[in-house]
Amino acid sequence: MAKRTLYSIIETPLFPNMFDLCQALQINELRFDSMRKAISRLRTNKPDIVVGEFVYGYGNNYAGVNVSNLDVFLYSLQKYATEAKVIVVVEKPERPHVDKLADLFDLHAILTLPVSEQALQQYIEE
Repeated sequence: MAKRTLYSIIETPLFPNMFDLCQALQINELRFDSMRKAISRLRTNKPDIVVGEFVYGYGNNYAGVNVSNLDVFLYSLQKYATEAKVIVVVEKPERPHVDKLADLFDLHAILTLPVSEQALQQYIEE
């Protein structure tokens, strides 16, 4: 069986370190701190799993069109990797806003930071 690929989309230092977990589960982790780089990589290396850090679009950055930092990536994911599981990690104050994203996209799990390795493993293996 081919090694699965996991995209880590990292926005803050609070994002969980998944290196050991990915090694134990024999998953190839690709880490991105730029949404543009993650979207660009979709064309050549489709993820099986995405763990993305949610940042709500409070200001003009999202021009009222997008809910968060993940919208554009998730639209692209629908084109290139329709079967990918999406796990969203979010800081507690922003948790209520993730429901708006869940109305637009199929999210496999929503986990509030800090996230335990056991919780991540559970949703990755489901």
